[in-house]
Amino acid sequence: MTDSDGTGPLTPPTTDLAGSGTPAAAAPRRGAPEPGTGRAPRPSGSGVRFDEDQPVTVVLVRHGQTTMTVSRGYSGSSEPGPPLDEHGERQAQAAAVLVDRIGQDLWGDVEYPTEVVASPMVRTQQTAGIVAGRLGLPVRTLDLVKEADFGEWQGLTAEQIEERWPGLLEPWHTSGDLRPPGGESIADVGDRLRQVFDQLLAEGTGRTVVVVSHAVAIRAALGVAMGAQPGSWSQLRVAPASVSIVRLFADRRHEIAVVGVPSEGW
Repeated sequence: MTDSDGTGPLTPPTTDLAGSGTPAAAAPRRGAPEPGTGRAPRPSGSGVRFDEDQPVTVVLVRHGQTTMTVSRGYSGSSEPGPPLDEHGERQAQAAAVLVDRIGQDLWGDVEYPTEVVASPMVRTQQTAGIVAGRLGLPVRTLDLVKEADFGEWQGLTAEQIEERWPGLLEPWHTSGDLRPPGGESIADVGDRLRQVFDQLLAEGTGRTVVVVSHAVAIRAALGVAMGAQPGSWSQLRVAPASVSIVRLFADRRHEIAVVGVPSEGW
């Protein structure tokens, strides 16, 4: 169902994972810039702003499918595995192709990605390696974007949790502040993602960072960005290997540009 702070970059694969035989990370093809700005125009329907402030764009990619995704078990951050299954690897490759199109023929007002950050879990490291290989970038591991810690619910299905802790699973999703035994609340995960946003803004605007993470963590990131209450975050659909995009501004009036775009089928 859903799923130490490293500092050294991992070496990603350098082959073209889309099978095109062409080098990864071709030069971005941007739209015509707005006169006098040098920037691509903001498309119709963008978040309303009355200034020239530039954002940090965060591309949130959920990892591909694992055996726990299929069994609908709660797979959190207390265990490093499981790895991607074969279908999950194909999903990650499709996600890499989709992310490679950002700032080119998709979302032309967004800068082409220059950084890849990933949760330390096996499934996110594998997905990030495939995405980073397509982009020709290293992977930076960041503990703050790991999945929720489900505590004693780790590895159990919703039915098993309900049987052992009757009446607790639904309010964990809908109240935001309930913690499973030994685990994190939805709001706890949001506090972590808020720290990530602050860190990315402090590192400079006008760039695009790919963050490979997990369902609950990505919902939390989207919820924090739009200022929604934690109890509503579970209403967001974040499928395996889907792509969401948020644009972070210094005044915290962030823009939700894309939510849960499936990578397969593009």
